[in-house]
Amino acid sequence: MSEQTNQELFKRRANSVPQGPFNVAPIFVERAEGATLWDVEGNEYIDFCGGIGVVNVGHNHPRVLEAIRKQAEKFIHPCWHVTMYEPYVRLCERLNEMAPTGGPNKTALFNSGAEAVENAVKVARSFTKRQAVVAFERGFHGRTLLGMTLTGKVKPYAEGFGPFAPEIYRLPYEPFFDPPEGAIKQGVVSNALAALDHLFHYHVDAGSIACVVVEPVLGEGGFFPANPDALRALREACRKKGILFVADEVQAGFGRCGRMLACEHYGIQPDIVCTAKSLAGGMPLSAVTGRAEIMDAPQIGGLGGTYGGNPLGCAAANAVLDIMAEQDLPARARSIGERVMYSFRKLDSEHDHVRKARGLGAMCAVEIVDPKTGLPDPERTKRALGAALRGGLLAMSASGNVIRTLMPLVISDEDLDRGLKILEQSVAEAA
Repeated sequence: MSEQTNQELFKRRANSVPQGPFNVAPIFVERAEGATLWDVEGNEYIDFCGGIGVVNVGHNHPRVLEAIRKQAEKFIHPCWHVTMYEPYVRLCERLNEMAPTGGPNKTALFNSGAEAVENAVKVARSFTKRQAVVAFERGFHGRTLLGMTLTGKVKPYAEGFGPFAPEIYRLPYEPFFDPPEGAIKQGVVSNALAALDHLFHYHVDAGSIACVVVEPVLGEGGFFPANPDALRALREACRKKGILFVADEVQAGFGRCGRMLACEHYGIQPDIVCTAKSLAGGMPLSAVTGRAEIMDAPQIGGLGGTYGGNPLGCAAANAVLDIMAEQDLPARARSIGERVMYSFRKLDSEHDHVRKARGLGAMCAVEIVDPKTGLPDPERTKRALGAALRGGLLAMSASGNVIRTLMPLVISDEDLDRGLKILEQSVAEAA
């Protein structure tokens, strides 16, 4: 254990770090393994956050650690743009095989999810010779200038940070993500097409749109899976208009939703796929994968970055892909999701302040609302998550009132059930 307490370290944090970077829990981690964290005071927590979806293979997976160690003994950073190295190429080959674009594909590596999305937009603009980009309300695509412009939520991501990037247009998250209960396919599709028609008639000419950027499951926007019929209608409309379809799989990808990529559930072929987070088991790495003729559009030197495709990240990512295949973690995600959804539906049926249990694979969520008004209740959500932390569970929200699950996919059934029990009790106490 550390010689200092969480409270003592938090005082140091307050004096040395600005308030802008948020923290889910007022604790300082000492070590982590699998789906468990220990803080500096020796307290143990079941982890339902997973580094915000970064460690699907678990904290400190031995195979990932060994891959990093072996690579570090050879070299850490010659820079891909100076001299190349085989792990980068091998990883790109594997990501090319994984992405369901209809291929053949090519991949470029970067550092973060925001970088992946920004470079996907650069590639789309270069290929189409168009400038406009369409994103969704409630979507989240990063905190850089273009990333926060694409992000469909003002507070806290864009408030006070303008002016923003030009030529960004927005589609409503309804009906694409949250159609009314009982809505039939024809109604969902017609409403989705009507929203597109409205966009093309009143906001931006379809002929000037380079790409649509979409999360198959909204992340920070509330863990809403896209409606399959609406998403397929959007994909077909993009194809007809010459608009590239960019799937932002930063949070939903790498097994989280029960497939390697969430878009596989929908039977669509994106033109470009963005991955990051669990791609490298905790190392900062992201990727843009797309059809070869699209990815080759930018000129030599048009894509890159000093640390993009760092050797340690590439080594970790190749180990992650091995683990994903050998342990069939997408199948494990489906099993986890069944247990989580059983728990969330139970909460939904038993409590007036709990609504809209939903999920895809292990990417599940439930909303906490004011039982009298039905409106989102962030304060009640904070109370529930605070009680969970005191009970030994680290969990987090999205959009203020949505409790979301991002536990490592290697979590044991025992820890999963124990964590869900803590969460059920905590949500009940917040009634």
